[in-house]
Amino acid sequence: MSAPTELTGPDLKQGVAATELADEGMLLGHADGQAVLLARCGGEIFAVDAACTHYGGPLADGLIEGDTIRCPWHHACFSLRTGEALRAPALNPISCWKIEKRGDRLFVLGKTEPPAARRDAGATLSSVVILGGGAAGQAAAEMLRREGYAGKLTMLSADASPPCDRPNLSKDYLAGNAPEEWIPLRPPEFFAEQKIDLVLNAQVTAIDAAKKQVTVEGGKTYDYGALLLATGADPIRLDVPGSDMPHVHYLRRFDDSRAIIGKLDKTKSAVVLGASFIGLEVAASLRARNVEVHIVAPEARPLEKVLGPALGDFLRALHEEHGVVFHLGHTAKSIGAREVTLNNGDVIAADLVVAGIGVRPATALAEAAGLALDRGIAVDKFLETSAPGIFAAGDIARWPDPHSGEKIRVEHWVVAERQGQIAARNILARKEVCDLVPFFWSQHYDVAIAYVGHAEAWDAIDVEGNIAAKDCTLRFRRAGKTLAVVTIGRDLASLKAEAAMEAE
Repeated sequence: MSAPTELTGPDLKQGVAATELADEGMLLGHADGQAVLLARCGGEIFAVDAACTHYGGPLADGLIEGDTIRCPWHHACFSLRTGEALRAPALNPISCWKIEKRGDRLFVLGKTEPPAARRDAGATLSSVVILGGGAAGQAAAEMLRREGYAGKLTMLSADASPPCDRPNLSKDYLAGNAPEEWIPLRPPEFFAEQKIDLVLNAQVTAIDAAKKQVTVEGGKTYDYGALLLATGADPIRLDVPGSDMPHVHYLRRFDDSRAIIGKLDKTKSAVVLGASFIGLEVAASLRARNVEVHIVAPEARPLEKVLGPALGDFLRALHEEHGVVFHLGHTAKSIGAREVTLNNGDVIAADLVVAGIGVRPATALAEAAGLALDRGIAVDKFLETSAPGIFAAGDIARWPDPHSGEKIRVEHWVVAERQGQIAARNILARKEVCDLVPFFWSQHYDVAIAYVGHAEAWDAIDVEGNIAAKDCTLRFRRAGKTLAVVTIGRDLASLKAEAAMEAE
């Protein structure tokens, strides 16, 4: 899912002076036709692939933290020693390269052998069942295998398609800039190779915590030794006349994005209901396809409750520069075959309607099974629910956040993946505390917004730089404590903010 990295810098097979590599510094070069990054940390020198395995982000622009390197684009983290992908969103490792020092020069000789796979973890578990085929479920299944679990592993997904790159559904894929083959997270043969039984279109109807069994529509049952709930969230549905018409769409799954794209050759004007991240990203993607776009939302500013008034005004102006028309302070009263009527009587032409008015955590199965709920599924610091052996991760999980001191639930792709990985390790009795710092990114035309931390409320926003110039850092504070940091055009600052929060 990335373009080849352009080869720059020295040919490391021909050697470079060791003095060119500063302490805690990096040097970008190449070897055998591939971009290679030299990194010095703690007196040791490492050589690794220079591109992140997520979207090909330039690791040379990233951050060294201990013996790891973090990608500047979406905060994936890799081990400099082994190349292992330590944190999502990257699922694949990077290669490590051999280094030889001859006198005062460093030579890169070739790739090292990857570390041997772990074996025999969770030998007492008869089976693991994962409910959900999204970010958390996929990341958990892969981590179970990476950690050496060799037992029966089943993923029950209500989706018709295998796990996909969901953030791209409202961004480059919808905009026409990403081919369809980029969207599945893994090829079909991956699941067979990893012995992951992926069951699609699986509608789970019940969880029996006492019997350790789940039932799917049709009556088939699956026994489990451990269960992970990763059912995500469902879009909030419109409740206005005409909301069930065929040109009204939601965007949550691969098929949803495909369905919208399938309508675009006959779409001149679209109405997006909701100025959420999804709504704004959909608007930007439709404008990239020269569709006229109107956004209808009840708030006075887009995303003011998440990003504050200054960034809300910036995003509105940015979208208006690209031709989006806003109807703020309004809602849809009804939807017709070719128009949307607002609560003030205005009528907007609409060949296509996309609703992005929020989501609700899919907790019905957990509630029916008697699990403790708290505006989501309540979990402890290890992501275990009130029922022993049942874990929850992703959009549905409300966990005790050590950074804010509160219990929080976060609907972000990277958080879901990282929680899936943590839950997998805890299914294998690793007792890893979920102390992650939330991160997400949002793309609007040529502007990427990076958000680190979690601030549901604040009493001050400190602004450094120039928002209009797309070069800024905003710190969201409460009682003097920084809860979240938002950056535009400052990827390294975002990484440093994440590392600082983790160190607190």
